[in-house]
Amino acid sequence: MNDPLPTAPSYSYGSTLSVDQRNKVLRNTYWLLALSLIPTVLGAWLGVSTGITRALTGGLGLIVFLGGAFGFMYAIQKTKDSAAGVPVLLAFTFFMGLMLSRMIAMVLGFKNGPSLVMTAFGGTAGVFFVMATLATVIKRDLSGLSKWLFAGALVLIVGAIINVFVGSSMGMLVLSTLAIGIFSLFMLYDLKQVIDGGETNYISATLAIYLDLFNIFQSLLAILGLTSGDD
Repeated sequence: MNDPLPTAPSYSYGSTLSVDQRNKVLRNTYWLLALSLIPTVLGAWLGVSTGITRALTGGLGLIVFLGGAFGFMYAIQKTKDSAAGVPVLLAFTFFMGLMLSRMIAMVLGFKNGPSLVMTAFGGTAGVFFVMATLATVIKRDLSGLSKWLFAGALVLIVGAIINVFVGSSMGMLVLSTLAIGIFSLFMLYDLKQVIDGGETNYISATLAIYLDLFNIFQSLLAILGLTSGDD
């Protein structure tokens, strides 16, 4: 399983933005989020088709994944207020798709592999729909959750790094289950930040929500591969 990546929460809550401005940020976030799925799919397709990530196992895969992902996230934060922000974000999503391709290729090796991938995709879409709905309904300030969720994500990363060397299927199953819960709540928090005006940059907002979706999808895929895979 790829290592879960924490989002970068903002600890501010509330904003002086008008309702129209907040809606604009939310609308741009949704559009960019949808656009980001295209390079993700292309990256995954390239990885599966060429097997370019097949050798990225164990410690090597861990170094490439974490180094590339955190490097891109740093670049996105540096360029989010410039014209380069969107291309850098899309390059990041291509990289993430490429890194995900090894797991997808393994699942596609099962007889029911394609249906497992589609189930994981459908489950991720379902989580997004539920969290987006809750974010518009809940009126309570959720900013207090950010520190706890960020700490939970860091614990997941440490657990995932350990499991890379231990190679425990049960460990992966437990970590994947926890990741779904943590990043579902992270998604609720990140969406609420945009809706309430706590996040005013749509590139940063897209990055946070994309990471939530990515971690939920790969965790669902891991669980389905471990429990429902049929050689």
